Amino acid sequence: MTAATGRRPVVIAVDGPAASGKGTLARRLARHFGYAHLDTGLLYRAVGAAVRRAGGDPEDAGAAEAAARALDPASLDDPILRTDDAANDAGKVAAIPAVRRALLDFQRDFARNPPGGAPGAVLDGRDIGTVICPDADAKIFVEAEVAERARRRVKELRERGVTAIHAAVLRDMEARDARDRGRSVAPLVPADDAFLLDSTGLDADAAFAAALKFIESRSKKQA
Repeated sequence: MTAATGRRPVVIAVDGPAASGKGTLARRLARHFGYAHLDTGLLYRAVGAAVRRAGGDPEDAGAAEAAARALDPASLDDPILRTDDAANDAGKVAAIPAVRRALLDFQRDFARNPPGGAPGAVLDGRDIGTVICPDADAKIFVEAEVAERARRRVKELRERGVTAIHAAVLRDMEARDARDRGRSVAPLVPADDAFLLDSTGLDADAAFAAALKFIESRSKKQA
């Protein structure tokens, strides 16, 4: 419960594949409601980066688990975590069951005890509504056609001054999707009670409006 209200924090779970728009939506929802926000993908990127930094292979289960258990939250601010290499390594370590177990408590504690005494938390990732917070007050699964997601990622990279070829980005994204959806532990699937939000033809404002409408409808039902 939050110290300010004595109530259990509200939890909003936002899941979806890479470049679907889930991160942008989650950050905006957090600002709107005054909730804490956690990009859980950064946890896996940080683990992959730590293994690389130590000269290891992110697919080495032992090295990845050790890095996950030694994770320093301060490392989540490292700019290297925003690179495509970090994203690819994140997909590799995320497929390791021991890594997922090691990070489970970190994510659940964030939801139960949002930093700064916030009245709620918005977590975005790939298994928030199904594994991390299956009792979340609202679950949203953001999806988009893979070609559109690749286009968005290329645009983002080029705006950051990074050379990007659409075909290569699309190929990497399809491989990441296959890993995420096909892994044996916490595969990328919508929760049964999640709101499916297809952002293919939506801008950020339209996606936010649709998500907000769903959350408000959930709040009325729970009241």
